[in-house]
Amino acid sequence: MKAVVFRKSAGLVYEEVPDYPMAPDEVLVKVANTGFCGSDHSLVAGGLLAEGYIIGHEISGVVVDKGAKADGPAVGTRVCIRPTYCGKCVNCLSGKEQLCRVNRRTTGIGDLPGGFAEYVKVYPQMLIPIPSGVDSRNAALAETFASALHAIHCTSDKKGSALVMGGGPIGLCTVRLLKILGYSPIVLYEPVKSKRDIGLLYGADHVFDPLENDTDQQALSLVSGGFQKIFECSGVKSNIDRAVNLSVDNGEICIVSMIFTPLTIAAPFLINLKEILLTASISNTHQENIQCLQWMAEGKLDARPLISDYEPLERLPAVYRERIDTGLALKVLLRIGEEF
Repeated sequence: MKAVVFRKSAGLVYEEVPDYPMAPDEVLVKVANTGFCGSDHSLVAGGLLAEGYIIGHEISGVVVDKGAKADGPAVGTRVCIRPTYCGKCVNCLSGKEQLCRVNRRTTGIGDLPGGFAEYVKVYPQMLIPIPSGVDSRNAALAETFASALHAIHCTSDKKGSALVMGGGPIGLCTVRLLKILGYSPIVLYEPVKSKRDIGLLYGADHVFDPLENDTDQQALSLVSGGFQKIFECSGVKSNIDRAVNLSVDNGEICIVSMIFTPLTIAAPFLINLKEILLTASISNTHQENIQCLQWMAEGKLDARPLISDYEPLERLPAVYRERIDTGLALKVLLRIGEEF
Protein backbone atom coordinates (compact mmCIF):
# COMPACT_ATOMS: atom_id res chain seq x y z
CA MET A 1 0.00 0.00 0.00
CA LYS A 2 1.00 3.64 -0.37
CA ALA A 3 1.90 5.69 2.69
CA VAL A 4 3.85 8.73 3.85
CA VAL A 5 6.59 7.60 6.21
CA PHE A 6 9.24 9.38 8.26
CA ARG A 7 12.84 8.94 7.14
CA LYS A 8 15.57 10.38 9.33
CA SER A 9 17.58 11.36 6.26
CA ALA A 10 14.74 13.02 4.34
CA GLY A 11 11.76 13.71 6.63
CA LEU A 12 8.38 12.75 5.21
CA VAL A 13 8.50 10.52 2.12
CA TYR A 14 5.69 9.05 -0.01
CA GLU A 15 6.44 5.41 -0.77
CA GLU A 16 5.19 1.84 -1.02
CA VAL A 17 5.04 -0.07 2.27
CA PRO A 18 4.04 -3.69 3.04
CA ASP A 19 0.38 -4.52 3.62
CA TYR A 20 -0.50 -5.15 7.26
CA PRO A 21 -0.83 -8.72 8.58
CA MET A 22 -3.99 -9.09 10.66
CA ALA A 23 -3.99 -10.39 14.24
CA PRO A 24 -7.16 -12.05 15.60
CA ASP A 25 -8.10 -9.00 17.74
CA GLU A 26 -7.37 -6.32 15.11
CA VAL A 27 -9.50 -4.41 12.62
CA LEU A 28 -8.44 -3.05 9.22
CA VAL A 29 -9.82 0.32 8.11
CA LYS A 30 -9.57 1.73 4.60
CA VAL A 31 -8.74 5.41 5.13
CA ALA A 32 -10.82 8.14 3.54
CA ASN A 33 -9.36 11.31 5.09
CA THR A 34 -6.67 12.13 7.62
CA GLY A 35 -5.96 15.53 9.13
CA PHE A 36 -2.51 16.87 9.94
CA CYS A 37 -2.34 17.92 13.59
CA GLY A 38 0.00 20.34 15.34
CA SER A 39 1.38 17.41 17.32
CA ASP A 40 2.31 15.75 14.03
CA HIS A 41 4.38 18.80 13.15
CA SER A 42 6.11 18.71 16.53
CA LEU A 43 7.05 15.06 16.04
CA VAL A 44 8.42 15.58 12.53
CA ALA A 45 10.18 18.88 13.23
CA GLY A 46 11.75 17.48 16.39
CA GLY A 47 12.86 14.27 14.68
CA LEU A 48 11.08 12.39 17.45
CA LEU A 49 9.98 9.48 15.27
CA ALA A 50 11.32 6.02 14.58
CA GLU A 51 12.69 5.28 11.13
CA GLY A 52 9.83 4.38 8.80
CA TYR A 53 7.06 5.39 11.20
CA ILE A 54 3.67 6.51 9.80
CA ILE A 55 2.03 9.39 11.65
CA GLY A 56 -1.55 10.70 11.44
CA HIS A 57 -4.31 10.25 14.03
CA GLU A 58 -7.27 12.35 12.79
CA ILE A 59 -8.79 9.57 10.66
CA SER A 60 -12.05 8.68 8.96
CA GLY A 61 -12.62 5.55 6.90
CA VAL A 62 -14.53 2.28 6.47
CA VAL A 63 -14.01 -1.07 8.22
CA VAL A 64 -12.91 -3.56 5.53
CA ASP A 65 -11.60 -6.54 7.52
CA LYS A 66 -11.69 -7.96 11.05
CA GLY A 67 -9.68 -10.54 12.89
CA ALA A 68 -11.45 -13.71 14.01
CA LYS A 69 -11.68 -12.49 17.62
CA ALA A 70 -12.29 -8.79 16.92
CA ASP A 71 -15.63 -7.38 18.03
CA GLY A 72 -16.91 -3.85 17.43
CA PRO A 73 -18.42 -2.34 14.27
CA ALA A 74 -19.14 -4.65 11.34
CA VAL A 75 -17.31 -4.67 8.03
CA GLY A 76 -18.66 -1.80 5.91
CA THR A 77 -19.21 0.54 8.88
CA ARG A 78 -18.07 4.13 8.44
CA VAL A 79 -15.85 5.04 11.39
CA CYS A 80 -13.51 7.58 12.83
CA ILE A 81 -10.72 6.57 15.20
CA ARG A 82 -9.99 7.73 18.71
CA PRO A 83 -6.27 7.01 18.65
CA THR A 84 -5.49 5.90 22.22
CA TYR A 85 -6.59 2.67 23.89
CA CYS A 86 -5.62 0.42 26.77
CA GLY A 87 -8.84 -0.54 28.55
CA LYS A 88 -7.04 -1.98 31.57
CA CYS A 89 -5.65 0.87 33.65
CA VAL A 90 -7.49 2.80 36.36
CA ASN A 91 -7.90 5.82 34.11
CA CYS A 92 -9.39 3.87 31.18
CA LEU A 93 -11.76 2.00 33.46
CA SER A 94 -12.97 5.27 35.00
CA GLY A 95 -13.66 6.95 31.65
CA LYS A 96 -10.45 8.98 31.57
CA GLU A 97 -8.85 7.19 28.65
CA GLN A 98 -6.98 10.37 27.67
CA LEU A 99 -4.76 9.65 30.71
CA CYS A 100 -4.12 6.01 29.78
CA ARG A 101 -0.90 4.78 31.42
CA VAL A 102 -0.79 0.96 31.19
CA ASN A 103 -0.23 -0.97 27.94
CA ARG A 104 -1.12 2.20 26.08
CA ARG A 105 -1.69 1.62 22.36
CA THR A 106 -1.73 4.75 20.23
CA THR A 107 -2.36 5.13 16.50
CA GLY A 108 -0.20 7.62 14.63
CA ILE A 109 1.35 9.24 17.70
CA GLY A 110 2.68 6.21 19.53
CA ASP A 111 3.36 2.55 18.88
CA LEU A 112 0.81 1.83 16.11
CA PRO A 113 1.18 3.13 12.52
CA GLY A 114 -1.08 6.05 11.69
CA GLY A 115 -3.47 7.31 9.08
CA PHE A 116 -1.21 8.80 6.40
CA ALA A 117 -1.61 5.53 4.53
CA GLU A 118 -4.23 3.79 2.44
CA TYR A 119 -5.08 1.49 5.34
CA VAL A 120 -4.75 1.63 9.12
CA LYS A 121 -4.82 -1.31 11.53
CA VAL A 122 -6.42 -0.62 14.93
CA TYR A 123 -8.27 -2.26 17.81
CA PRO A 124 -12.08 -2.27 17.76
CA GLN A 125 -12.24 -0.27 20.99
CA MET A 126 -10.72 2.69 19.08
CA LEU A 127 -13.52 2.81 16.51
CA ILE A 128 -16.45 5.22 16.66
CA PRO A 129 -19.27 4.71 14.13
CA ILE A 130 -20.07 7.85 12.16
CA PRO A 131 -23.74 8.91 12.33
CA SER A 132 -25.82 9.49 9.24
CA GLY A 133 -25.35 12.93 7.69
CA VAL A 134 -21.68 13.34 8.67
CA ASP A 135 -19.23 13.28 5.77
CA SER A 136 -15.72 11.84 5.91
CA ARG A 137 -14.00 15.23 6.02
CA ASN A 138 -15.94 16.35 9.07
CA ALA A 139 -15.59 12.94 10.71
CA ALA A 140 -11.80 13.02 10.37
CA LEU A 141 -11.73 16.30 12.28
CA ALA A 142 -14.22 15.34 15.00
CA GLU A 143 -11.21 14.51 17.16
CA THR A 144 -10.01 18.12 16.86
CA PHE A 145 -13.33 19.40 18.17
CA ALA A 146 -13.31 16.71 20.86
CA SER A 147 -9.96 18.00 22.17
CA ALA A 148 -11.45 21.47 22.45
CA LEU A 149 -14.54 20.08 24.18
CA HIS A 150 -12.31 18.24 26.63
CA ALA A 151 -10.56 21.51 27.51
CA ILE A 152 -13.93 23.05 28.33
CA HIS A 153 -14.82 19.99 30.41
CA CYS A 154 -11.60 20.48 32.38
CA THR A 155 -13.18 23.64 33.78
CA SER A 156 -16.30 23.94 35.94
CA ASP A 157 -19.89 23.82 34.74
CA LYS A 158 -20.25 27.56 35.36
CA LYS A 159 -20.89 29.48 32.14
CA GLY A 160 -20.21 33.14 31.39
CA SER A 161 -17.54 35.20 29.69
CA ALA A 162 -14.72 33.35 27.93
CA LEU A 163 -11.46 34.40 26.29
CA VAL A 164 -9.73 32.10 23.81
CA MET A 165 -6.05 32.89 23.21
CA GLY A 166 -4.97 31.61 19.80
CA GLY A 167 -6.99 30.99 16.65
CA GLY A 168 -5.41 27.77 15.46
CA PRO A 169 -7.66 24.75 14.89
CA ILE A 170 -8.10 23.96 18.60
CA GLY A 171 -8.71 27.58 19.52
CA LEU A 172 -11.30 28.01 16.78
CA CYS A 173 -12.98 24.74 17.74
CA THR A 174 -13.09 26.01 21.33
CA VAL A 175 -14.83 29.20 20.16
CA ARG A 176 -17.47 27.21 18.29
CA LEU A 177 -18.14 24.87 21.21
CA LEU A 178 -18.34 27.71 23.72
CA LYS A 179 -21.01 29.24 21.49
CA ILE A 180 -23.00 25.99 21.34
CA LEU A 181 -22.75 25.63 25.12
CA GLY A 182 -24.06 29.14 25.78
CA TYR A 183 -21.02 31.12 26.94
CA SER A 184 -21.14 34.91 26.47
CA PRO A 185 -19.39 37.08 25.61
CA ILE A 186 -16.82 35.01 23.73
CA VAL A 187 -13.60 36.82 22.81
CA LEU A 188 -10.83 35.54 20.54
CA TYR A 189 -7.23 36.78 20.55
CA GLU A 190 -5.54 36.01 17.22
CA PRO A 191 -3.03 38.07 15.18
CA VAL A 192 -3.98 36.64 11.75
CA LYS A 193 -7.06 38.28 10.25
CA SER A 194 -8.22 35.24 8.27
CA LYS A 195 -8.32 33.24 11.49
CA ARG A 196 -10.16 36.04 13.28
CA ASP A 197 -12.72 35.92 10.47
CA ILE A 198 -13.30 32.20 11.07
CA GLY A 199 -13.62 32.99 14.76
CA LEU A 200 -16.48 35.36 13.96
CA LEU A 201 -18.04 32.73 11.70
CA TYR A 202 -17.82 30.21 14.54
CA GLY A 203 -19.57 32.52 16.98
CA ALA A 204 -17.02 34.79 18.66
CA ASP A 205 -18.67 38.00 19.85
CA HIS A 206 -15.43 39.99 19.57
CA VAL A 207 -12.04 39.31 18.00
CA PHE A 208 -8.81 41.18 18.69
CA ASP A 209 -5.25 41.25 17.43
CA PRO A 210 -3.25 40.48 20.61
CA LEU A 211 -0.23 42.34 19.22
CA GLU A 212 -1.98 45.70 19.33
CA ASN A 213 -1.13 47.90 22.30
CA ASP A 214 -4.62 48.43 23.69
CA THR A 215 -6.03 44.92 23.16
CA ASP A 216 -6.29 44.01 26.84
CA GLN A 217 -7.99 47.30 27.71
CA GLN A 218 -10.54 46.78 24.93
CA ALA A 219 -11.22 43.21 25.98
CA LEU A 220 -11.60 44.09 29.67
CA SER A 221 -14.11 46.80 28.79
CA LEU A 222 -16.47 44.04 27.63
CA VAL A 223 -16.59 42.20 30.97
CA SER A 224 -16.96 43.07 34.63
CA GLY A 225 -13.66 42.61 36.44
CA GLY A 226 -12.18 40.14 33.97
CA PHE A 227 -12.97 36.91 32.17
CA GLN A 228 -14.54 33.99 33.98
CA LYS A 229 -12.74 31.44 31.80
CA ILE A 230 -9.60 31.74 29.68
CA PHE A 231 -8.34 29.05 27.32
CA GLU A 232 -4.68 29.32 26.25
CA CYS A 233 -4.49 27.64 22.83
CA SER A 234 -1.56 29.44 21.19
CA GLY A 235 1.53 28.02 22.87
CA VAL A 236 2.77 31.57 23.51
CA LYS A 237 4.30 31.34 26.98
CA SER A 238 3.66 34.98 27.89
CA ASN A 239 -0.05 34.33 27.51
CA ILE A 240 -0.15 32.47 30.83
CA ASP A 241 1.03 35.61 32.59
CA ARG A 242 -1.39 37.67 30.51
CA ALA A 243 -4.28 35.36 31.38
CA VAL A 244 -3.65 35.83 35.10
CA ASN A 245 -4.04 39.56 34.64
CA LEU A 246 -7.17 39.19 32.50
CA SER A 247 -8.90 36.73 34.84
CA VAL A 248 -11.77 37.75 37.10
CA ASP A 249 -11.73 36.83 40.81
CA ASN A 250 -12.40 33.07 41.09
CA GLY A 251 -11.72 32.82 37.36
CA GLU A 252 -10.45 29.72 35.59
CA ILE A 253 -7.47 29.39 33.23
CA CYS A 254 -7.03 26.23 31.17
CA ILE A 255 -3.72 25.62 29.40
CA VAL A 256 -4.71 23.74 26.26
CA SER A 257 -1.51 24.21 24.26
CA MET A 258 1.59 22.14 24.95
CA ILE A 259 4.48 24.23 26.29
CA PHE A 260 7.77 22.36 26.46
CA THR A 261 10.12 24.97 27.91
CA PRO A 262 10.11 26.85 31.25
CA LEU A 263 7.83 29.84 31.61
CA THR A 264 7.65 32.68 34.10
CA ILE A 265 4.61 34.27 35.72
CA ALA A 266 5.54 37.81 36.64
CA ALA A 267 2.94 38.20 39.40
CA PRO A 268 2.15 34.70 40.70
CA PHE A 269 0.65 36.23 43.86
CA LEU A 270 -2.31 37.30 41.72
CA ILE A 271 -3.27 33.64 41.43
CA ASN A 272 -3.61 33.69 45.23
CA LEU A 273 -5.26 37.09 45.51
CA LYS A 274 -7.84 36.27 42.83
CA GLU A 275 -8.14 32.60 43.85
CA ILE A 276 -7.71 31.58 40.23
CA LEU A 277 -8.15 27.95 39.26
CA LEU A 278 -5.23 27.07 36.97
CA THR A 279 -5.76 23.81 35.10
CA ALA A 280 -4.81 22.11 31.83
CA SER A 281 -6.11 19.55 29.35
CA ILE A 282 -4.77 16.75 27.19
CA SER A 283 -6.44 14.93 24.31
CA ASN A 284 -10.10 13.88 24.69
CA THR A 285 -12.39 11.00 25.57
CA HIS A 286 -14.40 8.53 23.52
CA GLN A 287 -17.64 10.14 24.67
CA GLU A 288 -16.46 13.63 23.69
CA ASN A 289 -15.83 12.38 20.16
CA ILE A 290 -19.32 10.89 20.06
CA GLN A 291 -20.82 14.18 21.22
CA CYS A 292 -18.98 16.18 18.54
CA LEU A 293 -20.07 13.74 15.84
CA GLN A 294 -23.66 14.12 17.02
CA TRP A 295 -23.41 17.91 16.83
CA MET A 296 -22.03 17.49 13.31
CA ALA A 297 -25.03 15.33 12.43
CA GLU A 298 -27.33 18.04 13.83
CA GLY A 299 -25.58 20.73 11.77
CA LYS A 300 -24.18 22.56 14.81
CA LEU A 301 -20.53 21.80 14.00
CA ASP A 302 -18.81 22.08 10.63
CA ALA A 303 -15.07 21.50 10.35
CA ARG A 304 -14.81 22.55 6.72
CA PRO A 305 -14.05 26.26 7.38
CA LEU A 306 -10.88 25.10 9.18
CA ILE A 307 -9.48 23.30 6.12
CA SER A 308 -6.97 25.62 4.46
CA ASP A 309 -5.25 22.89 2.42
CA TYR A 310 -7.02 19.89 0.89
CA GLU A 311 -4.53 17.60 -0.84
CA PRO A 312 -3.96 14.01 -2.01
CA LEU A 313 -1.70 11.87 0.15
CA GLU A 314 1.24 11.97 -2.28
CA ARG A 315 1.41 15.74 -1.89
CA LEU A 316 1.94 15.64 1.88
CA PRO A 317 5.78 15.83 1.87
CA ALA A 318 5.66 18.98 -0.31
CA VAL A 319 2.76 20.49 1.63
CA TYR A 320 4.68 19.90 4.85
CA ARG A 321 7.69 21.81 3.53
CA GLU A 322 5.75 24.60 1.84
CA ARG A 323 2.72 25.14 4.06
CA ILE A 324 2.95 23.34 7.41
CA ASP A 325 6.55 23.90 8.47
CA THR A 326 6.31 27.53 7.32
CA GLY A 327 3.20 28.14 9.43
CA LEU A 328 1.09 29.16 6.43
CA ALA A 329 -1.52 26.40 6.70
CA LEU A 330 -4.35 26.43 9.21
CA LYS A 331 -5.50 22.82 8.85
CA VAL A 332 -4.27 20.37 6.21
CA LEU A 333 -6.65 17.54 5.31
CA LEU A 334 -5.46 14.65 3.15
CA ARG A 335 -7.68 12.96 0.58
CA ILE A 336 -6.52 9.34 0.74
CA GLY A 337 -9.29 6.92 -0.24
CA GLU A 338 -12.91 7.01 -1.31
CA GLU A 339 -14.73 9.76 0.56
CA PHE A 340 -18.30 9.64 1.81
